[in-house]
This record gives sequence, C-alpha cells and structure tokens, in this order.
Amino acid sequence: MIDAVIIGGGACGLMCAVQAGFLGKEVLILEKNEKPGAKILISGGGRCNYTNLYSGPQNFISQNEHFSKSAFSQWTVEDTISFFSSYGIEGQEKTLGQLFPVSNKAKDVVEVFTNLCRDLGQEIRCNCDVKSVEKTADGFTVMYEQDGKAKQIKSSKVVIASGGLPVQKMGASDFGLKLAKQFGLRLVETAPALVPLSITGKDAEWFANLAGNSIFCRVSNHRISFEENILFTHWGLSGPAILQISSYWRPGESISIDMLPHQAISDLVERERKQNGTKTLLTVLSSLYTRKFAESLAKYLPVNKNVASLTRQELDTITAFIHDFRLKPAGDKGYERAEVMRGGVATDDLSSKTLEAKKIPGLFFGGECVDVTGWLGGYNFQWAWASGFVIAQHI
Repeated sequence: MIDAVIIGGGACGLMCAVQAGFLGKEVLILEKNEKPGAKILISGGGRCNYTNLYSGPQNFISQNEHFSKSAFSQWTVEDTISFFSSYGIEGQEKTLGQLFPVSNKAKDVVEVFTNLCRDLGQEIRCNCDVKSVEKTADGFTVMYEQDGKAKQIKSSKVVIASGGLPVQKMGASDFGLKLAKQFGLRLVETAPALVPLSITGKDAEWFANLAGNSIFCRVSNHRISFEENILFTHWGLSGPAILQISSYWRPGESISIDMLPHQAISDLVERERKQNGTKTLLTVLSSLYTRKFAESLAKYLPVNKNVASLTRQELDTITAFIHDFRLKPAGDKGYERAEVMRGGVATDDLSSKTLEAKKIPGLFFGGECVDVTGWLGGYNFQWAWASGFVIAQHI
C-alpha cells in the first residue's frame, strides 16, 4: 500500500510526485506514453513556455472564477520561477510575460522532474493503460495494463492528472472525465480551446489566398478582446489573438477584428489627402500591411482610387472594414489542433483548498481535466504546477 497512485505523468502529475517526495510520501506515476512529459516536450515549439509572469485567476476560464485562487495562493508564479531556478533552469521573458528556459529546451524541464523522481525514489511506470479505479474499504485498487500484461496496485489515495482531450497522438484520452462520471462527479461541457478557427463559404478563398500573412490586431467578441497577431491560413485564421479568442467563442457567434488597433485609418487617410491627394489608397494600406494583404483588400475597398477622390461613404466603409471586420467562423480545428481542453470536472464537486473530490475522500483531480482553462502563454502550465503542488500536500 503506497501513499498515492498518480494517473498521468504530465506537468501536474510530475509536480505532484516531486512535491510528495519532498514530504516523504511514496507515490507511483502510471503514464500512458513511452516517456513522461509528452505535452511538455512539444509545448512552445519544443521550448516550453513554463509559466507567465502575470498569471492570476483572471487569466482562467471556469464556471467558478474564484476556484483557482486558493491553489494560486499556495503555489505562486514566484514559486515556479524559484523551483526551476533551483534546478538550473533560468527563465527568459519573450512577450507578454511568457517565460521560457534560457536553453529553449523543453526536455530540460522534463529532466528536472525525472531526475528528482529518481533521487526521491518516486517510480514512473510508462506504457501503462489504466483500465479502472475501484474504491475499497481502505483506499483504492487501480487496474492497468503495462506492455500487454494486466496488473493492479492498491493505494490509499488516487490522483487523476491524465490531462484533457488534446492531442490524441500524445496519449490524450477522456479517462479523467469518465472516472469523474463513474464516481458521480459533475462535468462542465468540454470543447477545444486555444484552437484555430476555420472559415468556409464565399470568403474562404480570400482567406486561403492570404495564407502566411500575419497582422497585429485586436480581436473581440461580446465577452473579451485580445491584442496580438492573427495568422491567415489555408483554412481560416490562427495566430495568438485567434487562439485566445477561441476559448471564449461559441459556434454560431461572430468575432470582430480591428486591423489597426492603435491608429485611426480615417486620420491617416485625411493626412495623406492634405499632403499628397494623388496617392492611392493601396499605397497608404501598403505602408501598414504587406503588399499582398493590401492588394487583397480590393475585394472590399476602393484601393485603386486616389485618397483625394474618396467619398464620405467610401471613407466610412474603409473605417468600418479596417476597425470592425466582422466574420462568423464555421468552426474550430478540433482537439488535434487545440492547445488545451475547455471544461472538465466541475469545480463545485472539488475542494478548492485540496482539489479532493468532496464525495469521494482520497480521490483528487488536477491539471487540464478540471474546469480551469488558462490563456495562451504559460498560464496552463502554472495551473498544472499549482494543482500538482496542492494535491501533494494532502495525499
């Protein structure tokens, strides 16, 4: 009988095992993949944006916006930075508080945990497919297969850190959700989050022809707005601002794109009219965007007219298009392209202080399978580290 079985050797599970080891507790990680930390290794293009300097409860989506406050007070951004620094990983800020290892190597992050687990005597068993978790009089029995062989282990506590539904080739599954349902916990409807959006219909070809063009924009809906780059693709839109808004977007809704968020296009055109009225609108737009994008606007705007000859109605059309380009995405690109899952185990059924299931003593949920979804830029890692730490204190 060990102190806990941790199902999932990702960010939350690894942090939980290490922190439990610091407290003298013996745990076992059961990992589905050949190696632990699969999603850590591919995050940030293999560079691992392991936290965000500005991370706080306001950067997370949940039906209970206050739920994460306790975990983030127990394990802060400063704790994350100090922890990794202690084991040789210094951070460098890229943009908007995003912190990456100076080495730019995600494997360095994983090695911190695998080395500590080895030193602390915490076992990581890989190629393990957990089949069931059953409650017993003195704890739990976990049934699993390892390399085709059926096995079981008894434990007084079980930690579900099995992640969410993205990305299947990284071992993603709905195991955590099914287990929560098995034990009578409620689920918040799940959906892909931080995911590119697809465009179909009459404008699809226009978007596809612009594939590879990137523009700094403000992307908004009635819930929130983000200022970062958007990226045109063969199937629609991606880039940081689109990934961010996707977590707040629902099918059938429109989004608004301001393609010049810090200047007024009307002021620029008016200035050009006074200085050189013979200049075309295309020339003005080409000073703001790539030539290809400026030329593509001929579909919507009178780009070949001299700015001096633009009518008031045309100026209004230009202003509305540049500052409030509205579109209705056809959908998203699904879990295989999503960074994370939105929704999951309902926070009302978990203790915010311990992350233990209120109905099932000894059963804990952390990381992505819980209804706490962060923004793009290291926020979800901060939640994983924090939830892993909190659980470790109570197993």
